[in-house]
Amino acid sequence: MDRDNVKMYSCGPTVYDYFHIGNARPFIIFDTMRRYLEYIGYKVTFVQNFTDVDDKMIKRANDEGITVKELGDRFIAEYFKDAEAIGVKKATIHPKATENIDAIIDIVKRLCDNGYAYNVDGNVYFRTKRFDEYGKLSKQPLEDLELGARIDVNEVKEDPMDFALWKAKKEGEPSWDSPWGEGRPGWHIECSAMANKYLGETIDIHSGGQDLIFPHHENEIAQSECANCKPFANYWMHNGYINIDGKKMSKSLGNFFTVRDILKEYDGEIIRFFMLSAHYRSPINFADTLMEQAKSAVGRVYTCIENLEFLKDNAEDIPCDEKITAELDAFKKKFCDAMDDDLNTADAIAAIFDIVYMANTKITSASGKTAIESVVSMIRELGSVLGLFNKKADTSLDDEVEALIKERNEARAAKDWARADAIRDKLKEMNIVLKDTPNGVQWSRG
Repeated sequence: MDRDNVKMYSCGPTVYDYFHIGNARPFIIFDTMRRYLEYIGYKVTFVQNFTDVDDKMIKRANDEGITVKELGDRFIAEYFKDAEAIGVKKATIHPKATENIDAIIDIVKRLCDNGYAYNVDGNVYFRTKRFDEYGKLSKQPLEDLELGARIDVNEVKEDPMDFALWKAKKEGEPSWDSPWGEGRPGWHIECSAMANKYLGETIDIHSGGQDLIFPHHENEIAQSECANCKPFANYWMHNGYINIDGKKMSKSLGNFFTVRDILKEYDGEIIRFFMLSAHYRSPINFADTLMEQAKSAVGRVYTCIENLEFLKDNAEDIPCDEKITAELDAFKKKFCDAMDDDLNTADAIAAIFDIVYMANTKITSASGKTAIESVVSMIRELGSVLGLFNKKADTSLDDEVEALIKERNEARAAKDWARADAIRDKLKEMNIVLKDTPNGVQWSRG
């Protein structure tokens, strides 16, 4: 890959509803991949599309009595709200299918001109069997894939394996002019067209969920390589499935959750940590018990940071011990080695918890401000690669709370333990937790 121009494409959502927890996994995983590449010095052009016209969108827009564009614009705005909540950065480019019709028509026309596609009454299909390498991504022989192929009653394809590049206009559907008459693009062609337009004929990394390998990504390869006569993508990354309490997520089973739903119960950082706590290619099980474990783990890291910040206020300004520097360097190497090993975020998180353990067992105010700052900085630096552990603590207290803490300190000094305990209980009711340490009273929000 060109260090100054990594070209990365990731399949985005179809914007007819809030995205669900299964969608969130690839958004988080490949955002993390981009973050890591940038961390180690690569410049990344990251493209994630929006499918803003398809059968589901048309049906929902008609049901609501609005245009497909109005529906798409609404849920694109909602996507960005939920994506921000789980720490997903905006892509370099977020192209929409409807804003790239010219690019889509261009690639379909090239496929028609070179004999890889054909027009039947305004419907354009790709000749799958003309592409000898079809099935190379899913590693399935064409004969096996054919077994599951069907021709719908109204279709006039030459072969069951052929797929739609352009669909002729139907009543009540949005449409655009084309050489084959009014119509709209098929689903697979939009990603090929937008990848080609914004990243070039060959891209470095293409990513998405495991469910997209066939037919979506298989079809992208076929139509892109037949149009451009060049390899489409150098590397493919696919994340594993998410199960809900050990079962496949399904609306019919009543275990279908949007991220918007889950954000009512858990902070977005908890969701992100949970997603990164397993290797991206492995299946992962979403359950309340596991989310509570993730919440506890994230809390341990922030508690460590808060403790270190408190220690720093009472520490001397002395040079950092070379042993501490060496340990931090070793943990950073462990982190990067894990990320280099096929984006092993689970082991990368373990490296951060190694730092937390070292901080909890070895770092005191006697370690000095520089050492304490170095430990906090390393936790936050490595955490930022994962999109974690960089929230700033709310250090502000209202006058009433400050007055109560002061009063409790005076009560303790006077050995009025009953009054001190009563104030502690009152502060706890106000969500302020006190911790008595050799360096004074430390407070946190409970």
